[in-house]
Amino acid sequence: MRHDGLWHPRLLEILTSAGHTDLIVVCDAGLPAPPGVEVVHLAWRSGEPAFLPVLRQVLGEFVVEHATVAEELSDATIADGIAGLIPASRIGRVGHEEFKRITRTARAIVRTGEVTPYANIILQAGVPYGPAAPEAFS
Repeated sequence: MRHDGLWHPRLLEILTSAGHTDLIVVCDAGLPAPPGVEVVHLAWRSGEPAFLPVLRQVLGEFVVEHATVAEELSDATIADGIAGLIPASRIGRVGHEEFKRITRTARAIVRTGEVTPYANIILQAGVPYGPAAPEAFS
């Protein structure tokens, strides 16, 4: 039994086995999952669990080199929450259709119960060593 941090066994396995540049998507309840991409369903009802607490826990277990959000994300709470967790210099924006195209190459999708439109993020794995290693953020 872990003392703290993420307790979901499959999600921990996915995060800790990811290699450099692998993609993990944390998404709202509505983002479509491409065929062949594993989905870890955390949602148990509308709004639960919320996007930001799940993202915070994932970031506590995963080295992120770069993140991508949809240009259409306009909810200030979600946008500010992401900005508070990941440095702006490491966040890119693409249109939602391009965002969905990128998810086809993801290692896994983590589905939350979030019902805020475009509350989705693609996390690209980094490495915890070397001169370009990103600082931890969570």
